[in-house]
Amino acid sequence: MSNDVVEGNWKQLKGKVRENWGKLTDDDVEEIGGKKDHFVGKIQEKYGMKKDEAEKEWDKLTK
Repeated sequence: MSNDVVEGNWKQLKGKVRENWGKLTDDDVEEIGGKKDHFVGKIQEKYGMKKDEAEKEWDKLTK
C-alpha cells in the first residue's frame, strides 16, 4: 500500500495499530496519522525496536 493510501485509510488502520501495539497512546496514534516515519519512530521509542524491525512491522500493517 502506498503512503498516500495508508494516510487515507488511517481511520480503519487505527484499530489494528491499537490491537497490536498497546503501549501506544491515543495521542501517539493520532500523531502517527498514517505516516511511516512517525510510526517507526514511535515503535522504536515505546518498544525499543531497531529501525529495520519497526519498518517490517509497518510493512505487515500496510499489506
